[in-house]
Amino acid sequence: MLLPVPVAQLGAIEIAYAGALHRFERDAASAWFYHGAHTSSQGAHEHQVDAAMSERIATAFTGLGRARIEREFPLDRNLETYGLANPQMLVLVFRSKDPQPLAQYAVGDIAPDTLSRYVMSVGSRVAWTIANYQIDNLTTLIRAANGEAVQLQAPAPKTP
Repeated sequence: MLLPVPVAQLGAIEIAYAGALHRFERDAASAWFYHGAHTSSQGAHEHQVDAAMSERIATAFTGLGRARIEREFPLDRNLETYGLANPQMLVLVFRSKDPQPLAQYAVGDIAPDTLSRYVMSVGSRVAWTIANYQIDNLTTLIRAANGEAVQLQAPAPKTP
């Protein structure tokens, strides 16, 4: 599995993508909401949970929680080979009420099979592939959180 713990144990997920930081976190009732980024000088503030968006976030992250590592590649070659020298996305996962990330992932290029995407745990000397639709679902979630009408993708059908 890609994530080090079940999604139920996570309190927030941050995704740096397209020059912006997108933060999704859980409220006291464990409902997900899109938080965005705030500085510490802004102090405490409230967020309204939108039930439909909370369900959409939960669906995307439940899928991510099921992401399996497909293949593993030692990083004895240049990170650019996998698109990880300048990753297209960074994903940070946090436990509830913990300001330090539990795990950080760099997301690189689509693999030659066009169904997988290169990912690495930041600081690791190993790259993995996971199903590309997992990353597509994260970008779709970001677009939905920003008001675009979008649909999450289902896993690609298995061929015999």
